[in-house]
Amino acid sequence: MDRYLVFILVSAILLTLITWVVMQQWFSFDITSNVAGLIGLMAGFLIIQFVLIRVAIFVQTRQNISAISKALPELDDRKDGPYSLESLSEEISNLEKDRTQEIDILREKENYRREFVGNVAHELKTPLFSIQGYLLTLIEGGVEDESIRDRYLNRINKSVERLTYIVKDLDLITELETGNLKLDYYPFNLVALCREVLDLLEIKAANHNIKLHLDIPNSSPLRVNADIERIEQVLTNLVANAINHSQRAAQVTISISSESKGVKVSVSDTGKGIPPEHINRIFERFYRVDKSRSREQGGSGLGLSIVKHILEAHGQKIYVDSTVGVGTKFWFYLDKA
Repeated sequence: MDRYLVFILVSAILLTLITWVVMQQWFSFDITSNVAGLIGLMAGFLIIQFVLIRVAIFVQTRQNISAISKALPELDDRKDGPYSLESLSEEISNLEKDRTQEIDILREKENYRREFVGNVAHELKTPLFSIQGYLLTLIEGGVEDESIRDRYLNRINKSVERLTYIVKDLDLITELETGNLKLDYYPFNLVALCREVLDLLEIKAANHNIKLHLDIPNSSPLRVNADIERIEQVLTNLVANAINHSQRAAQVTISISSESKGVKVSVSDTGKGIPPEHINRIFERFYRVDKSRSREQGGSGLGLSIVKHILEAHGQKIYVDSTVGVGTKFWFYLDKA
């Protein structure tokens, strides 16, 4: 038992006995006095009991705190040990940093989502408004004039084609991301495929006064193992993108070389280049470096994003190097057959 409690109990007993003896001496001659003394004694006993209860509660609380302190590791200002104040402060700081990073990531994702939705809405809105305007003109009487009718129907057809391209490209990216699109691997002549792509884009390049060139180490075919249809799409998107963003009288070149990593394919141009702040975002859906000009040139705005996803489905990456005023170079690798 706590020494303070023992001291109080002994003092209470002695005080009670002394009070009883004194009162016996003072009030022994009268019954009334004896009754009064008894009442006083009882009152004193109740007061002492009240004090003892409060002291007992205090002592018990003190003992509980002491037991808890012994059960828990001592926290002090040491610089070592898992329970030091310094380590606890460090853990709290790290937790705060983690939560701050999570909040920043969520905000970044939310901003990306808003931007993506806005870009999709804009890409779809432009051809839809064009179709609506041409149709209203035809409905209001323009259909009677053959020249107006044919011209507007052709423009409506182009707007519908643009909508079709956007929907098809979005569907392709979704299939690539979810893994639902199965690639058809088989060996093919990469040099021959590059020539076909350049032939298909020859007229488009000529309209921009741009020269197309194929650079290969020798005339022997370089065979790779990949999905020829998807690789053709990759090359077409890269060359078309280079044509759209090159200045007039520029040159777009497809280069092929055999390396230890596989067959390297690069598409380079002598155009205006890409500013460094845009490099990390050019493969995002609908992201455009030159927002005012790019939409006038048509396209779905998904070309580079499709390139990235197709190559990732092949287990490869797309690389880019660009200098403003000099030109841009994209390159990737394919497995040798």
